[in-house]
Amino acid sequence: MNAMVPAEVGASWYAQRAPEFERPRLSFDLDVDVCVIGAGLAGLTVAREVARRGWSVAVIEARRVAWNASGRNLGFVLPGYGADVRHMVERVGRARARELWKLSEAGVEYVRTTIRETEMPGTEPVSGWLDVSKVDRGDDMLATATVLDEFGATIDGWPTERVRAALGSESYFHAIHYPRAFHIDPLAYAYGLARAAIAAGAVIFEETPAKAIDPAGVRKRVATPNGRVRASHIVLAGNAELGALAPGLADTVLPVAGHVAVTAPLGPRLGEAIAWRGAVSDSRSANYHYRIAGGDRLMWAGAAGLWPGGPRAAAKRFQAAIARTFPQLGTVEFEHAWSGIMGFTLHRVPQIGEVVPGLWLAAAFGAHGLNTSAMAGELIAAAITEHDDRWRLFLPYELVWAGGRVGRLVQQVGAWSRGRYEEWAGSVARRREAVRRAEAEQTGGVVAAPVRTTAPAPVPPGRGEAETAVVPEVAEVESLLRRVASQERAAASIPSLARTGEAPGRGPGEPRPGRSDAQNAPGNQSFTDRSSRSS
Repeated sequence: MNAMVPAEVGASWYAQRAPEFERPRLSFDLDVDVCVIGAGLAGLTVAREVARRGWSVAVIEARRVAWNASGRNLGFVLPGYGADVRHMVERVGRARARELWKLSEAGVEYVRTTIRETEMPGTEPVSGWLDVSKVDRGDDMLATATVLDEFGATIDGWPTERVRAALGSESYFHAIHYPRAFHIDPLAYAYGLARAAIAAGAVIFEETPAKAIDPAGVRKRVATPNGRVRASHIVLAGNAELGALAPGLADTVLPVAGHVAVTAPLGPRLGEAIAWRGAVSDSRSANYHYRIAGGDRLMWAGAAGLWPGGPRAAAKRFQAAIARTFPQLGTVEFEHAWSGIMGFTLHRVPQIGEVVPGLWLAAAFGAHGLNTSAMAGELIAAAITEHDDRWRLFLPYELVWAGGRVGRLVQQVGAWSRGRYEEWAGSVARRREAVRRAEAEQTGGVVAAPVRTTAPAPVPPGRGEAETAVVPEVAEVESLLRRVASQERAAASIPSLARTGEAPGRGPGEPRPGRSDAQNAPGNQSFTDRSSRSS
């Protein structure tokens, strides 16, 4: 196992297949136009795109390239965000939500184009994503599909019969098919992206942690154990690993442990049970997502939590889930299981923007990491080198304090409750279907799946409360934590919307406040108090 990978997270299946990739430590002082902290997918994309535009750029990474979630995820390249598109419309309006959706699709195409243009080895892209429902009522998916259709998204609605022909499970009903989505080997992509960045002129240093940053002045400083980097722009792309380097920002990210496991070869029985070779998600939350890997292995992911658990325990849960979903597979054994830490915001939209002049943030890509990290890297590179202001579309999604241990507990309980509700709703749907089949057998009729084709009627008062009040809505949790954060911000220097140098309500393309205003932003203090100012 690579010594820079913590033993408790397990060696990934990807790492055992990947060729060696190593970069040196930084051992000297360096002057560049842009310094990127973090060699995950977002940081590597920034580096590649900045270098392609003729600017000098250095990436420093505390451990190894893509050592955490960037190289340890399921490899789904999907449009959209972790946030429900309908909630995004409610928050920012239809026009802005449409633009954000288009950016997410551009992220998907960036990954696809990069793989093709660089002839990237080992990525093994396979097209298609099925977003499957475990309940027999189509209201929720119909509402989502309606919004996406208005946005011009390429999607297909699949009826129950077609879903079950592709996925041999009676746990599933209808689905939304995204033909432009695909899955890949994410570690092979990360290594290929790093090589593409180097080919464009970037330099990458591994095992080089940033110890302190000084974002003041035209030339900013980043201190490392054996060298110092001076740059006009610093990009913080450490995701959930910022920690003491930028505690004010780190407090706005929820670190969530996700788990992935790969079975032993299953032979022909896998193809008999699962004819579909694309990506599959059968949950609104963490459980479960899967795909076929290596020809006849099943790669399964889920069991995410805010308090890290071991991958072996997660694999046992996966065995039980597979047995329920695909009983025809019999007992499956896992040969590989590993974990990775993802970063989430409370609103489940990534953090993309300028904290103070010349200090940029790209973080919290949990749930849809491959497309949004590519999108963020391109947006920030364009902003730095071309003054492109599309990143301001994300201004309504502020840096919201994640609530510390209390916030993690609230989110953990919410995730657990949503998971239990999904299991209950799926069980009820299967029982309803069994009743319909029994009735059809008695009458000689045909079983029909009750999927609505029109918008659902409003829920009468007093009904549906058990379904709608399982957990607080994200907006309610965010509102609660925002009130607490307003009291904490003065003492703890929690960053606010002022990180962008813009007042709430200012739109893309409108004038920014002067530099002195932005330097006095609340988020700035949490950095400068902890940075090294030696020249």
